[in-house]
Amino acid sequence: MARPSLREKLASSAVDTLHTLGFKGCSIQDITEAAGVPKGSFFNHFENKEDLAIDALRRYLEGTRSDMLFDESVAPLERLKGHFKFLSERLIDQGFERGCMLGLFATEMAREYPKMREELRSVFERWCGAVESVLREAQAKGEIDPRHDAGELARFLVNAWEGATIRLKITKDREPIDDFLNTAFKALLK
Repeated sequence: MARPSLREKLASSAVDTLHTLGFKGCSIQDITEAAGVPKGSFFNHFENKEDLAIDALRRYLEGTRSDMLFDESVAPLERLKGHFKFLSERLIDQGFERGCMLGLFATEMAREYPKMREELRSVFERWCGAVESVLREAQAKGEIDPRHDAGELARFLVNAWEGATIRLKITKDREPIDDFLNTAFKALLK
């Protein structure tokens, strides 16, 4: 098996380092130390820290199991609930310390880093679009009220989820997650 390249070492260690420390709380030195590579090698592989953060965000998203939303062998609302439960378990496994990387980067980088702002805009649009698609399917199957605007409801769910992930970093418990799941699936989407 081939050893990972320096670029791969930097990129894979950046996901954990940036997610733990945040973009502004993390230096290039922190990233290269975590990767076990010389600091000077960073600029051979990435133009700047923002480019590495975008790469890290894309890698982070690969682990969010968005494919669950498209598994048509599962009823639409069960797919949606499974998606958010999967995301919940990741947060619980991390001890409520990290929250969602999307929210973290949005609060730290959206104003000063236009490439990251555009990347985040695109990610949120795709996520909301996927949730909207599931909601439309649930409406077609009679699982939820067809009078709801599926796009608006999808954006609300994603926004509420992001708020819950920020709050759990303060509460250090699963209450914000449970509030989200209960409100979304026992009150709003019943």
